[in-house]
Amino acid sequence: MSDSITTYSGVHMVPVDPKPEDIHIQDIAHALSLLCRGNGHVKTFFSVGQHCIFCAKEAEARGYSKRICLACLLHDASEAYLSDITRPFKQYLKEYRRFEENLLQVIYKKYLGSGLTEEEAHIVREIDDAMLYYDLIELLNEMPEGEKPELKSQISYEFIPFEQVEAEYKKCFRRWYF
Repeated sequence: MSDSITTYSGVHMVPVDPKPEDIHIQDIAHALSLLCRGNGHVKTFFSVGQHCIFCAKEAEARGYSKRICLACLLHDASEAYLSDITRPFKQYLKEYRRFEENLLQVIYKKYLGSGLTEEEAHIVREIDDAMLYYDLIELLNEMPEGEKPELKSQISYEFIPFEQVEAEYKKCFRRWYF
């Protein structure tokens, strides 16, 4: 059995030993547009790609740099190759988290030129957590704990066909890629 996956573009990529030349934005955009948030346990289909787009647009609305906007767009890009695992379960998967972080660092280095600083990672996490707060309310009818975060951008939870999400993801990438 092979250690590689075949991506949408036909690349044979080894997720546990990623090479920058095997990572392509069209594969990320395509896969994330088809992956459902919350492992599918939501009222309506809402893709990881949509979530990433909204995170990036929130970063832009807050006045952050193109680099932070792009980091927000890419923050779940490893899931295009490793799949999405829910936070409550992922905390027990030390080895998975190590592979995920390594892959994300390769993606960041390819598209941002370097990994994130501690401050940049904090900003991305803060925006990701703010979006999760609203995801829980809108997608699960669940009231999250903690203070309601203020958003500077608009989120829409309407169903959007994956082709449109994929196209929007690539458009956002082109806008913020250096």
